[in-house]
Amino acid sequence: MTLLKEFILPRLLQWFIVVFIGVTITFLIPRLSPINPLDQAISRLTAFQTMNPDAVVALRASLEDLYGLEGTLFDQYIAFWQRIAQGDLGPSFGAFPMSANEIISRSIGWTIGLLGTSVIISWVLGIILGSLSGYYRDSWWSQLMEKAVVVVYPVPYYILAFVLLMAFTFYWPIFPLIGSVSGRPSLSWDYISNLLFHSFLPAVSIIIGATAFRFIMAKALSTTESASDYVYYAELAALPKRRILFDYVTRNTMLPQVTDLGLSLGTIFSGALITEVVFGYPGLGSTLYNAINAADYNVIMGVTLLSIVGIATASLLVDLSYPLFDPRVRYR
Repeated sequence: MTLLKEFILPRLLQWFIVVFIGVTITFLIPRLSPINPLDQAISRLTAFQTMNPDAVVALRASLEDLYGLEGTLFDQYIAFWQRIAQGDLGPSFGAFPMSANEIISRSIGWTIGLLGTSVIISWVLGIILGSLSGYYRDSWWSQLMEKAVVVVYPVPYYILAFVLLMAFTFYWPIFPLIGSVSGRPSLSWDYISNLLFHSFLPAVSIIIGATAFRFIMAKALSTTESASDYVYYAELAALPKRRILFDYVTRNTMLPQVTDLGLSLGTIFSGALITEVVFGYPGLGSTLYNAINAADYNVIMGVTLLSIVGIATASLLVDLSYPLFDPRVRYR
């Protein structure tokens, strides 16, 4: 009972407050925008035809009811929460009569597959390479890795993406320039190999930069741990180097790195906008970019809400899982 009252419930309350405030801000920001999507929709409908003024008024009233923009701001806010509770994001402004749910559901799988895999691979590589480099910091290969990372890490991501794109799709046309796998999804080797082939270059562009960041963090943490007393005494006791590295150094650096992993996985629901636009990848980033250009507020709000809930939930799960990863933390 004490565990539930003093540890779990406060964190659940914090999660609820974060989501509530995030959803409220998401509701308000599009309505404060100077661009009115209803005016744009009506302008498109009346651009090549003349409509009776009464018909235009009736059309506006119908669109306001359809898109949840009818009534006062408070009425819209209540209706917005009712739709969110039902999992209904409303119709798309730019691809009517498709719903925002349908548009997002078509792209979310691509983003989860690309970013989820890339984040986990870069996290594992960064921890392993950074911990090795921090513990064996005087070795030549450790210094070589550090110099390579120092060169790669400051390079802006979009520059790295364009370099890979030009190198491996133009000068050496190994990978496709844009697009994703074609054909109907299945568990066949042809479809899976085609999927990996199209996703490889976007994934590598993400992994390189993310691994460099995590390498720097892991090396800094492991260097600090390597200078601790218990590591010194473990070396005096002639324990195997591998055991010292993984049981005494790496394990005691996991707390901030688990936090990084959880938050990184939570952010995948916002998509990788630059990656997906550069490589023509049909994920949430491309969907969000197209929605912004088309002033498709329902799709924009849907992607934003996914990001808010994803990050808040990831923070909650990481907070609750701290005692499982760090022996110095215990439920009290």
